[in-house]
Amino acid sequence: MLSPGEFLEFYAQTGAKKCANSAGRLCLSSILAGFFIAAGAVTANTAGHLIANAGLARVVCGLLFPFGLIMVIITGAELFTGNCMITISLLEKRASLVGMLRNLAIVYVGNLVGAMFLAWAVVYGGQLNLSGGVLAVHTIRTAAAKCVIPFERAVVLGILCNILVCAGVMCSLCSKSLPGRAIGAFVPVSFFVIGGFEHCVANMYYIPAGLLAAGVPQYAQLAAEAGVELYTLTLGGFFANLIPVTIGNIIGGCGFGALIWACHRTSK
Repeated sequence: MLSPGEFLEFYAQTGAKKCANSAGRLCLSSILAGFFIAAGAVTANTAGHLIANAGLARVVCGLLFPFGLIMVIITGAELFTGNCMITISLLEKRASLVGMLRNLAIVYVGNLVGAMFLAWAVVYGGQLNLSGGVLAVHTIRTAAAKCVIPFERAVVLGILCNILVCAGVMCSLCSKSLPGRAIGAFVPVSFFVIGGFEHCVANMYYIPAGLLAAGVPQYAQLAAEAGVELYTLTLGGFFANLIPVTIGNIIGGCGFGALIWACHRTSK
């Protein structure tokens, strides 16, 4: 595996290439990454929707969700939260601030498109019919709960989340074997899911899926009967979650990249 110093050199070059990619390539690869992260959310949601014990449900979700990031890394797709580590390339003077911001802006939109496409496909493809619609109720409840997280708390949860996501990216890229890359990504991401932290790209699936499901009369009726407060689930609530979580993810990811650079830049 690469040492931390060797990783800095490797990622400085990788980040520079990310910033130099064409807008078209960034757009397509970021849509793919959004789809993969959303697929991890779909799988975790489906596996945990009937588990009453909250702690056990988080463990099950934490064992499944990380495969989304593993697919992102292995396929070379572009993920907004992981790309916050382009800070390393910036500090190493391999990339410009404009190039980094360009990459993050394009990738963010692409991730949103990929995640929302899967949300639409899941709702209107009937996947939420599982367990007599209980999966739909669980999806709506999860989205509604995310919409009412206070701003400051969402920022903090976003910071904690992306420290772990970027640690997962680093651990994965330090490995020179496929199993090592998978394990490196798996463990830190599993931690953030079990810890209940907030990931903006995952929420690009969770909340739109809940919004779309609530728009289906059958699902909305089931959710109301289950005591879900549907009034909290709005488009405004989506942005009220996405904005602070994104801010937190940026702080956590860029901060992690800068910290690793500061700790290991002399060991290259």
